[in-house]
Amino acid sequence: MKNIYNNEKRLLHGGDYNPDQWLDYPDILKDDLRLMKLANVNTMTVGIFAWSALEPTEGNYNFEWLDKIIDDVYNQGGRVILATPSGARPAWLSEKYPEVLRTNDRREKMLHGGRHNHCFSSPIYREKTQKMNYKLAERYGNHPALIMWHVSNEYSGDCHCELCQENFRDWLKNKYKTIENVNKAWWGPFWSHTYTDWSQIESPSSIGENAVHGLNLDWKRFVTDQTIDFYENEAKPLRELTPNVPITTNFMADTDDLIPFQSLNYDKFSKHVDILSWDCYPAWHNDWETTKDLATKVGFINDLYRSLKQQPFLIMECTPSGVNWHNVNKAKRPGMHTLASMQLLAHGSDSVLYFQWRKSRGSSEKFHGAVVDHDNSEENRVFKEVSQVGEILDKIKEIKGSMKQSKVAIIYDWENDWALKDAQGFGKESRRYPQTLQSHYKYFWDKNISVDVVTPQQDLSKYSLVVAPMMYMMTEETMDRFRDYVKNGGVLVGSYLSGLVNETDLTYLGGWPKTLQEIYGIDVKEIDTLYPKDKNSIKFGNESFEVVDYCTIIEAKEAEVLAKYEEDFYKNTPAITKNNLEKGKAYFIGARTNQEFLSKFYDKIVKDLDINEVEDFISECGISIQIRENKDEKYYFVMNFTEEEKNIEIKGSYLNLISGKMMERLNLMKPYDVYVLKKNKH
Repeated sequence: MKNIYNNEKRLLHGGDYNPDQWLDYPDILKDDLRLMKLANVNTMTVGIFAWSALEPTEGNYNFEWLDKIIDDVYNQGGRVILATPSGARPAWLSEKYPEVLRTNDRREKMLHGGRHNHCFSSPIYREKTQKMNYKLAERYGNHPALIMWHVSNEYSGDCHCELCQENFRDWLKNKYKTIENVNKAWWGPFWSHTYTDWSQIESPSSIGENAVHGLNLDWKRFVTDQTIDFYENEAKPLRELTPNVPITTNFMADTDDLIPFQSLNYDKFSKHVDILSWDCYPAWHNDWETTKDLATKVGFINDLYRSLKQQPFLIMECTPSGVNWHNVNKAKRPGMHTLASMQLLAHGSDSVLYFQWRKSRGSSEKFHGAVVDHDNSEENRVFKEVSQVGEILDKIKEIKGSMKQSKVAIIYDWENDWALKDAQGFGKESRRYPQTLQSHYKYFWDKNISVDVVTPQQDLSKYSLVVAPMMYMMTEETMDRFRDYVKNGGVLVGSYLSGLVNETDLTYLGGWPKTLQEIYGIDVKEIDTLYPKDKNSIKFGNESFEVVDYCTIIEAKEAEVLAKYEEDFYKNTPAITKNNLEKGKAYFIGARTNQEFLSKFYDKIVKDLDINEVEDFISECGISIQIRENKDEKYYFVMNFTEEEKNIEIKGSYLNLISGKMMERLNLMKPYDVYVLKKNKH
């Protein structure tokens, strides 16, 4: 991590500021400075969509307005994250250089407009963005306000133009070397899809080829690599001229379930950012899940993004109120913004930054939540809650740089998700790989056990327990790493729909892979996919538990049978198994179970491993306790994610950093209440 960021000892509080929208309103720009002080913000992200204001016509630059903004923020004690403006082009650029516009999968050239409607292959767009970034780095690289570079914004999408087709073919040549190897990897003879020349290969299209799964998978890999390559082209001037200023770009989540963003492999991308940042927009107070259950999903994705680099991350965007793009854009209830902000910190963030500082007056984001509303008032509820969060961040700033220490890891693999979604089999609506991981994660969140969400390539040796469900696509290297982990004393949990295809989405021949048979002590014979109305159950101990969607027919070899099916033609056959392999153990869950079973199942494993991180706390359901620590201190975030008062008993001596008082033994937490408690480790 670069020195200039480490020199800032405060937790970052502020967010996206778009003064370029208000250049004709000098009184508003002046008032922004007053309001920033009242809101207790210290960091502004500037310039994200400001290309038209910075370069109104080709070659004619206007930086004077940005000079003043950065100076003004700095002069009142603030810092600046300076963004590069490539996420949205000015109209003159699209008009003069139409090659910068994207082509969709139907081979239709897109029109100017929107965001991220640009071709990552375009030499002209690469040249123009790099030139702009050189100018920004030359002008502001030594400004004392600058704390970080924010490259572009929320990278996404793909382009299917001829430039991208050629780059894709070059990518394939580099990977496979010969066209014969491509045909072998993609199973070319199927439907006579054998290629005889590189020129015949095109990206997947809704009006052309879209059923070759190896092609689809490699296209997604190429899009990730191409996006990273474009990002690195943008970052080159910044690294060259300002090597002491860290660089980030904001990652995202996907769908109402807040699963990892699906279109890019963030595991790969994370290696190219100095500090990982992401944009967090849960649909709080929705009508399909409890506050506690949604908080579980927020915890999962925070733990993933923290674990990718094994260091604290930044929340680059969140909203202090509502958004404008959910199906129902509900405002946060009183107290929720403070609680939600503390949860972000509890799982490893060193910032609470917002989109946006001031609501736009027009266009699509004029009703998106902001610190400053159209009323320009510091007296409204949202502004006051933001100010309160700023006060709390100042009181707890000593947590900055501290980390979570986890004995449990859950495996998430972007490429596995791509392949499983593309698989033409099983149940279309029931695969739900990320949501299944969230279900396993929920057990540990409910028990206040810290979790790292890691990828198969990361080091597993430091974890007592590794949970790896639904690893449909598994390389032989991953299988070997799992085997070594178990042999060396680790405890592994796997599940149905695992180990079916290799890295090019070809099935393994000869049945279930021998390495997995060795790890789990079983052989998988068949997978039964259930209709939503189908029912089965398993007998585990003296209890029956319902299973849905998937049932694996298992032949137990060395493994001990822990549960059996109670219905259908595989009645009384193994459903859950445990295998001892040298120093470790491997469990296999053959069916999709309910949360009640997972609780019973993991209770015994956690007890056997003696994982209890909050022994000083006795709390009711709905209270989450998350720990961050450095070499001297432990910080306990105690949070009530319910709409009810909850009891908590605290043993030992803890200082509440928010109130400045020592905690009482018995406490009644109000709805959405939060404590940040400190305890010396020595």
